[in-house]
Amino acid sequence: MNAMQLPEDSRQPVINRLKRARGQLTGVISMLEEGGDCEQVLTQLAAVGKALDKAGFSIVTMGLKECLISDSSGEIDTRRLERVFLSLA
Repeated sequence: MNAMQLPEDSRQPVINRLKRARGQLTGVISMLEEGGDCEQVLTQLAAVGKALDKAGFSIVTMGLKECLISDSSGEIDTRRLERVFLSLA
C-alpha cells in the first residue's frame, strides 16, 4: 500500500475541510443529545455529508495517481482504482 503524499498546498485545504466536518458532526451529535430541532439536525447532517464527499473527491483528484500506482510496474492498478471510486459512491 502506498502512503498518501500530497503537496502541502493541496493537502491542507482537505485537512481543513475534514476538520470543519468533524466540528459539524460534533454539533449534530450535541443537537441530537439535547433534543434539537429536527430540520436543523438534518440540515447540519447533510452539510457534514457534503463536506466529506468534497474532501474525498479532492483527495481522489489530487492524489489518485500517487495513491494507486502499482509498486512493481509503475502502472495504475485498475482494480484498486475501481474500489476507490466505488467507496466514494
